[in-house]
Amino acid sequence: MGSPGFDDIYMDLAKTLALKSHCVKMQVGAVLTKDTRIISLGYNGPPAGTHNCDTEWPDDGCPRDSKGGCSLAIHAEQNAVLYAAKNKVSVEGATLYVTLSPCLACAKVVFTAGIKKVIFLNSYAQYKGIKSDEGVDFLRKFNVEVQQYTPGTVSGT
Repeated sequence: MGSPGFDDIYMDLAKTLALKSHCVKMQVGAVLTKDTRIISLGYNGPPAGTHNCDTEWPDDGCPRDSKGGCSLAIHAEQNAVLYAAKNKVSVEGATLYVTLSPCLACAKVVFTAGIKKVIFLNSYAQYKGIKSDEGVDFLRKFNVEVQQYTPGTVSGT
């Protein structure tokens, strides 16, 4: 058995981070890397210092906002980018590993932050029961490399 590739290591870490999420609907983890080094981590959940959904609303999760989304949750990708920004770490040119492909709002954050590549495990569209992965489509339209993770493959990161 050979040494695991970085894609495998980082996606395994993203999956483990997802377990930290207090969301009762979907647990998502994210890892931001640059030059084979981890620069930030994130998982979905409410802002620090607010309610943990699994404690406050263990049956149904947090209240819904006007569009039907979680009223408190910050997505894993957003948390990873925000943590990097808070610590003055540039994510320009970084690779994002995430357990669920970015929604459209997160894709806009990923693009604006200058992240060059996204590797995702599961499809957001499939999870939500919608026709297409709008976030993936957006990123590809604006030349961000996006690929679905396949264990054991080498992507050069």
